[in-house]
Formats: sequence, C-alpha cells, structure tokens
Amino acid sequence: MDTMRERFAATVSRLLDDAPRLAVVLAEIGKDGFADARRAHPDRVINVGIREQLLVGVGGGLALTGMRPILHTFASFLVERPFEQVKLDFGHQGVGGVLVSAAGSYDWPAGGLTHMAPGDVALMDTLDGWTVHVPGHPDEAEALLRDAAAAGDDSVYVRLSAHTNAAPRATAPGRFLTVREGRGGVVVAVGPMLDGVLSAVEGLDVTVLYATTVRPFDGRALRAATGAQPSGAEVVLVEPYLAGTSTAAANDALADVPHRVLGLGIARRELRRYGTIEEHLAGQGLDPVSLRERVTGFLRPHTA
Repeated sequence: MDTMRERFAATVSRLLDDAPRLAVVLAEIGKDGFADARRAHPDRVINVGIREQLLVGVGGGLALTGMRPILHTFASFLVERPFEQVKLDFGHQGVGGVLVSAAGSYDWPAGGLTHMAPGDVALMDTLDGWTVHVPGHPDEAEALLRDAAAAGDDSVYVRLSAHTNAAPRATAPGRFLTVREGRGGVVVAVGPMLDGVLSAVEGLDVTVLYATTVRPFDGRALRAATGAQPSGAEVVLVEPYLAGTSTAAANDALADVPHRVLGLGIARRELRRYGTIEEHLAGQGLDPVSLRERVTGFLRPHTA
C-alpha cells in the first residue's frame, strides 16, 4: 500500500493536468514527489526552499490572484512556524487555500520535537472558517484532497500521517461515520486512531463513530448517537493530536443535555526518547490495551 504522502503527490499531480487554477507550493520537503509535475507545469509547481514563512506568503499571494494554492510540508513547519502568515496572508486577506501537512504528532520520532506538531489542530482552531480533515487511510486522503482542491475558495487543512488504518472507510467530507452501535457510551475515533479504538472496545457495548473531518465538528451525528444511549450522553474522544482538542466542540454539541466527555490524545509532556510510532502510542496511553483501560474506566459500569 502506498503512503498518504505518496498518494497526495500522485493525486495532486493529476489534478494539475486538469485544473489550471491549481498551484502547488513546496518548501523543499516533498519536492521529489512532484518532479514530473514540475516539468509539466513549471509555473504552477513552486519550490521556495527551506523558507516556511515564504511558503505561506507565496500561497496567500497566489490566492489573491485567483489561484487555488496547495501548500505542503511537515506540520511543524506548515502550521506552527509560519502561523502568523497563515493567520494574516489567508485569514486577514480573506482568501482560501489548501494546507497539506505530514509528520503530525509522532510520525518520525527520531526527528524529535522539531518535527512533531501535536498542537497543530488546536492552533488552527483559533482561526475562523478552516475545514480540518484527518484521514486514516490513503484512499480517504485522496478523496478528501480532491474535495479540498475543488472547494472553491474555502480554507482547508489536510493532516496526512504515516500512521494508518488497515482499510479505508466510506466516509463523506464533514460527516462522522457510524462504525458500530452499542448502548454503553459513544467513542469517537479520529483518522488513524480507528483500528486501535476498535481493538480496544472489542466486546464492549459501545457505539463507535469515525471522524475524518473534525472541523466543522459533526455535532448532529454525535447528538444522534448519544440520544440512543439509555445511560445518558457519555463520550470518549480519541484524537491523534493534543488531548482535549475537540472536547469543547463536543460539549457545545451537547450543551442542552447532561453529558460527560473524556478527551484522549497526545499529552503536553514531551517524550524525549526516539522510538517507533507504536512505542509513542503506548507511551501516550493510546495503544489498544491502554485505551481499553481508559475507556472502561470512564464509561463503567455501562460498557460491560
């Protein structure tokens, strides 16, 4: 199976052939995947070098001319380092584009904290009007990328990851998918967390919702799922980025009913040792064994 980043390069390269409004802006990272596209469209595949603030500035400038820019680099260099440019060159200027990140929270542990951005979605949440997609499989990434590229002048953030689920799901942009139904609580699994969540809740009487779009948050689906729970509205959010990022959105969706929400994800403490994605998941309490203990501890006694 190809990776999400490989699928991103292949998909967007094909889109460039058919959509003259599209342009790709890179900051060295990922340039090899666009080598053929750059030869075919040298005016619309732009590598600014290791200059992430310029990456965003060029994208915003292209958007001001009516182009649909697609920007790509690691999340820490796309969201955190040039955040002022994202805020001003897109938000303040009132233009849209597609930001496509890689590396995420722990994709390349040997890179250390400089190449990790567990707070990226929370940071994007401070801006108005951004759609945020978190696919869990390359097929889902392709579908969401195609939707983002065709989304008029909307602002879209697509968070790619090396951490994936084994199989794609038939998701729709902006909608949570009901993967299984139960009566003892609701667990929302975001993107690549789905397989681990399903393993963790095997045999438990819980509903599992799958989210590949987290902003806007599908409050209607959450309300429908919790409304079917005889034990009341009890929700566990499992996200591959900063723990609690979506708890406010869930609370808002359930504001008029009694409810409890537990947000699980990446802790604020830094794991300083190198390792694998699996080791970082275990270190963050997001492996299936830890998730089962945390989910049952919160939902007990209704999960039995």
